[in-house]
Amino acid sequence: MEKYTLIITEKPSAAQRIAQALDQKGKPTKVEEKNVPYFLAKRDKPLVVVSALGHLYTVVHVGKGRNYYPVFNFKWAPRYLAEKSAGQSRLWIEVVSKLADNAEEFIDACDYDIEGSLIGYCLLRYACENKQDVAKRMRFSTLTKKELEKAYSEPLPKLDFGLIEAGRTRHEVDWLYGINISRALTLAAKRWSGKYATLSSGRVQGPTLKFLVDREKSIRSFVPTPYWSIGATVDIEGTTYEAEYEKTTLKRRADAEAVVKTCKGKAGKIETIEKNRTQQKPPIPFDLGALQTEAYSLFRYTPRKTSSIAERLYLGALISYPRTSSQKLPSVIDYKAILKGLSKERAYKRLASELLKVDELKPREGAKEDPAHPAVYPTGNLPERSLSNPEKRIWDLVARRFMAVFGEPAVKQSIKATLNVNEHRFHLRGRRVLKEGWMEFYKPYVRTEEVLLPPLKEGEIIQLKKVLCEDKFTKPLPRYNPSSLLRKMEEDGIGTKATRADTIETLYNRKYIAEERMVVTDLGFDIIDVLHRYCPGVISVELTRELEEKMERIQTGSEEREKVLFEAVEGLKPMLEELKQSEAVIGEVLSNAIKRSRIHERLVGECPTCHTGKLMVLYSRKTRKRFIGCTNYFKHLCQTSFPLPQRGTVKPLHKPCKGCGWPTLIVKTKGRRPWTLCFNEDCPKKEERRKRLEMQMLQQRGKK
Repeated sequence: MEKYTLIITEKPSAAQRIAQALDQKGKPTKVEEKNVPYFLAKRDKPLVVVSALGHLYTVVHVGKGRNYYPVFNFKWAPRYLAEKSAGQSRLWIEVVSKLADNAEEFIDACDYDIEGSLIGYCLLRYACENKQDVAKRMRFSTLTKKELEKAYSEPLPKLDFGLIEAGRTRHEVDWLYGINISRALTLAAKRWSGKYATLSSGRVQGPTLKFLVDREKSIRSFVPTPYWSIGATVDIEGTTYEAEYEKTTLKRRADAEAVVKTCKGKAGKIETIEKNRTQQKPPIPFDLGALQTEAYSLFRYTPRKTSSIAERLYLGALISYPRTSSQKLPSVIDYKAILKGLSKERAYKRLASELLKVDELKPREGAKEDPAHPAVYPTGNLPERSLSNPEKRIWDLVARRFMAVFGEPAVKQSIKATLNVNEHRFHLRGRRVLKEGWMEFYKPYVRTEEVLLPPLKEGEIIQLKKVLCEDKFTKPLPRYNPSSLLRKMEEDGIGTKATRADTIETLYNRKYIAEERMVVTDLGFDIIDVLHRYCPGVISVELTRELEEKMERIQTGSEEREKVLFEAVEGLKPMLEELKQSEAVIGEVLSNAIKRSRIHERLVGECPTCHTGKLMVLYSRKTRKRFIGCTNYFKHLCQTSFPLPQRGTVKPLHKPCKGCGWPTLIVKTKGRRPWTLCFNEDCPKKEERRKRLEMQMLQQRGKK
């Protein structure tokens, strides 16, 4: 085979799209070797486009055994040597190495960020035998044909070694923290109890869990304080309107009751009417964090799910690269070309056409800038395949946000009428949108609620319809949810835009937290307690933020990788010594926490028969089949039991059935959507379902 240029991408779908864009006929030849796909294309010269499969190389321990710490010796090696589940990576590396043998030029076309740069560098250095110094770099923010052709014809002359060094350092420091702290915790529990359970913490995971523990402690220790408020309504021409009392809170019940007594059944006079017009500027473009926050608010998608969907849309050339912290849209992306593309979609035709009439389009932008990529925007391409509902939603959200940033400010009017009732003042408030402006483009995602008041005049007499005193209590701060925790991590400089969602997911997987409104488990509390006592640096926000800043300095060349690694090791040594000296105490604490956590996972609710035991997911000693039984079952004190599906996984929801109030479980079976199980045979909902099915069967028979 003649010599060719080898182009390395991050994922197979990106390889296919790049090959199609660069092939002069748009029809590259797909080849599979050892189930690894690559593409042959022809342009000014022969091209071979092959992908990585994410990270094919990782940091591994130099040494034998896993049952000891500290470990500070490491090297970069193929993932299949470190992870049993990464066996496929061996074939991938073998194919890339073979293709590199006959290549005369090398181009890195992985995503242009820290992770993508590191993936390309590792393949070029290890699989291609030190081609990292001669390789060129394609830089692009979308996988559109036009941008890919430009990136190929105008490549960067060399790799971005600042990004690469920052990426290497981040992985190495995270490995040093993660393997040592996780081994210390896991081994302490195993040596005390004799049972293995995966425990972990690290440079980002520790401070993130501490945020949650601190909030949980403040909630549990919060002492509600009573206060009183006045609720009132007025009658205007037969219609009831809410009226706010001038003081939102009253600290004494007597004061509140005195207001009710003075005003009840009375009429008041309108003293003043204030009207205000305000302009609401358009929203700013999405960075990844803002997109994740908005998707959670609108669709309840976790940050990780949103990131995954956005990645698929990027690989489908529908949106720009999503892992960006930029809130800016440079004019070089060609706003009008994107709008012309969107106008071919019926849902956007009218809106895009309106913007295309504007002589000069100027987006409203935010302050944050990312040197690698602009804010997230639609490419103007239309889907080449049928999108799933989640993909449609995120694409629609990005497209409408892009159009909204070019809109005019919205104009809103607020009205406050002050009603004097025996020298007590109540406020009637109205609000409405006078001019939609950008809001027209961002429907249906605009959050605005109009309250229309009837025409009012100063001096007008209005009758109070109802006045009452409401007993209330102060409330603690709410628990974090995935979206608000992500924002907290961003604000405090913890983690990166690419890793924060995965960190949150890990906390769930380790059973440190549970539920959407994040409740910290006993295990989560004990992990933070141990770390706080013996190695507080691991949960220090300041230390983690300082390390993040050092990574950025490595990227700009003002900090050396070796120095950061040395400081990380020196900082870890005393922490690990503390953990080792207190291993027995730590092991007992963590083992008991793990035991409680496992019991809680199987706990369903109170036994409805004996009322002294608890219903749990149990396993038969004879058949090993699972069932719901009372904890008194094996003591022969209670025979209450219920059958369970034997396939898939079952997990108590700790929520009552809406039909009967019994506990419920969620059942997850491969190839089927998760479903909620109420095991009460007499549940009214089950009876309704039976009748509905019988009715459907009768209707079908009638048709026949």
